Amino acid sequence: MSFNTQLTRLLGIRTPVILPPMAFAAGALLASQVHMAGGFGFLSPTYSGTDAFEREFALARMLLGQPTGALPLGAGFLGWKLDADPAHAALLDVALAHGVRCVWLSFGADLTRWVERVRAHDSTTLVAIQVNSAAEALHAARTWKADIIVAQGIEAGGHGAASAPPLLNLLPQVLRALTVLPAPPPVLAAGGLTSGAHLAAVLALGASGGVFGTRFLATPAALYTPAQKAALLAAPAGAAVRSRAFDALRGTLGWPAGVDGRALAMPAAEAYDGGAPLEDARRVLEDGVRTGDPRAQIVWAGTGVGEVTELQPAKDIVRELHDDAAAHLRASYALLQE
Repeated sequence: MSFNTQLTRLLGIRTPVILPPMAFAAGALLASQVHMAGGFGFLSPTYSGTDAFEREFALARMLLGQPTGALPLGAGFLGWKLDADPAHAALLDVALAHGVRCVWLSFGADLTRWVERVRAHDSTTLVAIQVNSAAEALHAARTWKADIIVAQGIEAGGHGAASAPPLLNLLPQVLRALTVLPAPPPVLAAGGLTSGAHLAAVLALGASGGVFGTRFLATPAALYTPAQKAALLAAPAGAAVRSRAFDALRGTLGWPAGVDGRALAMPAAEAYDGGAPLEDARRVLEDGVRTGDPRAQIVWAGTGVGEVTELQPAKDIVRELHDDAAAHLRASYALLQE
């Protein structure tokens, strides 16, 4: 059985399960495995230069058996990084040269320049725009003619707008806003999704697919370290919190206003949020690293982290999400007929 949504038709995939571009986590191996299982995977740049990114694409070509031509994978880029760093813009050019199927853009004050760069390179390359409000979604669809809208709720791991509503509020808002268009693009739901039941729920609400970030971090193919994966698997429900402390500790402060991150709670972040000077919070982090405290590491994760309890191959995750979502949708349909 295959799903039939606007997204699956657009991308030619069997299952509306999307691996997002997660820095230092989603590389060629994971993206390729998701693709081969029937979903769609995005690579994230390694931030180690164009040579390292070229090696990722070489690995993808080897895994997929496609030495030349376009690749059935995507790549994601941060707008503010593209604006600030020519080296990051060069990574976008690498992805375009390899013929990625879709470019995912997010967190830019004005993404026009980068959307136009993608369009100018190849009119067949799709553009996905991540948004945190209905107004942003309508702007992306009208102004940039986005091929895919990614509606990211406050539950998402990693970075997002602190003002974003919960996904179950945001998704209907975005879908309703887009109805004014003659041909609305497909909408992906992102934020806290971990199960087939979640996928079935967002499809029932009108999404064309679901984005599963945290779930795919707990795979052998993810680039997270063994310690980060162990922390994810051990984390209870409620362990992922939003804060600007994580970026303050890392020194990554170029994010647009209003953007913060969600990661596993850690003593250093708690100290910073409690009013400790940054130097003191970093000292807490250094002390934790020195003593081997597993909480002395930044582990990005969404609110569904407590439901991710085992390390699984990516293909098994895609198959499980597909089968469980199908079963839930069949059950819902049967209930409607009673």
